[in-house]
Amino acid sequence: MLLEVTGFSKHFGGLAAVSNVDLNVEEGEIRGIIGPNGSGKSTLFNLISGVYRPEPGGTMYFDGENVTNLPPHEIASRGISRTFQMLRIFSQMTVLENLLVGHQRHTRYGILSAIVGTPAVWAEERRMRAEMMDLLAFIGLADYATMPAGELSGGQRRLLALGRAMAMRPKLLMLDEPAAGLSPLNVDKLLETVLSLKERFGLTLIIIEHILKVVMDTCDLVTVLEHGEKIAEGTPAEIKDDHHVIEAYLGKEMKDADVRAFLRG
Repeated sequence: MLLEVTGFSKHFGGLAAVSNVDLNVEEGEIRGIIGPNGSGKSTLFNLISGVYRPEPGGTMYFDGENVTNLPPHEIASRGISRTFQMLRIFSQMTVLENLLVGHQRHTRYGILSAIVGTPAVWAEERRMRAEMMDLLAFIGLADYATMPAGELSGGQRRLLALGRAMAMRPKLLMLDEPAAGLSPLNVDKLLETVLSLKERFGLTLIIIEHILKVVMDTCDLVTVLEHGEKIAEGTPAEIKDDHHVIEAYLGKEMKDADVRAFLRG
């Protein structure tokens, strides 16, 4: 088991954003997390990535190591990377520089060497730039390497956020609504890129997405949250037939044919 989350809870005042949630993800799996607005999906991501700390009793193991309560940079160093619902790119930096920021922890020289500027530092700089250019080519942004990131289109910014997360060389990549605001054509392109990255780098993926067709067509297992609690978990086929899921979204019972039509639409 690559990721084992047990009993994660998080309250904000009197509101239970996440309540006693368990999540086990196998290596190589694509896990979808769905639920209505306010169901706790992004809060769960923030707990896993260390942005928030779980309340007492919650534990998280990653790749066999207890990483509960580690700060975000330590969790990232273990191999967990993520994107955010609201893109957090450095608009004034170039596209390539954005990726180099994500790759920084893999730098093989220290501060003193960087100040002195030894041949080993220059060689390492060339290596990093070549590796990041290769990644940009893979996600289709190599032609924009020297462009300020703020000048990219919405779809290109999504790809850049994905590329920067990949620059950290993660074992587990968590995508928070990666297709938000994209046209159907760009959604398909993004998903194709994500799946290609998974195959090339042997990734495990967790995806939060409101476009249910994306989740149902790509994920091995789907976890459903409502009001901070896990109400269903299973294969896409099982989730499509689960009335609790439909009630969470629409607040009423539906016929089986309508259930399938809603989740596939």
